[in-house]
Amino acid sequence: MELIHLIILGLVQGLTEFLPISSSAHLILLPELFGWADQGIRYDIAAHVGSLSAVVHYFRAHLRQILSGWSASPLHNENSRMLWFLAAATIPVGLAGLISHDFIATQLRSPLVIACATILFGVVLWWADVKGKRARDQAQLHWRDVLIIGLAQCLALIPGTSRSGITMTAALLLGLNRETAARFSFLLAIPVISLAGLYEGYQLLGPAAEFDWLGLAIVTLVSAASAWLAIHYFLKFLERTGMLPYVIYRLVLGAVLLFLFL
Repeated sequence: MELIHLIILGLVQGLTEFLPISSSAHLILLPELFGWADQGIRYDIAAHVGSLSAVVHYFRAHLRQILSGWSASPLHNENSRMLWFLAAATIPVGLAGLISHDFIATQLRSPLVIACATILFGVVLWWADVKGKRARDQAQLHWRDVLIIGLAQCLALIPGTSRSGITMTAALLLGLNRETAARFSFLLAIPVISLAGLYEGYQLLGPAAEFDWLGLAIVTLVSAASAWLAIHYFLKFLERTGMLPYVIYRLVLGAVLLFLFL
């Protein structure tokens, strides 16, 4: 794969994984829009490993608190409770992914599905941002909230939905403030991306010679750097901008896709 293709792939994954605009949609669309051969699942996994390393590094202090709180008291403090929240919210999408993996891979990876999901869930995100009360923070997160967000996350299996977008949408509708919605969504990415990467990686086990290790490393590093920047500036400007810029982007992207592929 050419160097420019590797860099663009890493940038697209890193910049879109944590913004509510769907990284999977962009990864699927790259070969469609630029006439490239499909990069294949290995490069997709490498790109996701990069974004995973970025979110772990960005929230490393918070993750240490969660793990230390759980080891000190697995059931009776806010940090250990967050670990259980993340685990519980991951279970629905894990099960749904196992059940529907083949159907999604063969039937839903199309530009028209992406276009419709991009527009539909963009409108829902805007509605949630406008109508949500945004009155509760992390300390007021409850099991009901976690389970609803976890179920909503299953919709992210549809390309174009956006995992971060749909989880933030659900959190905002439940009355959580923007920062809490975003932070929980980003933390929730850690188990979800890890499980998806392990599953896909297991399916691809084979001789080491079949892997382009340098190309995979480039994609991973570019994805990690761009994802870290995306997280940092999204959280920095979230209260100022709200979700409207991402909603507008989704509507424009969806309209362009419908024009190109309908």
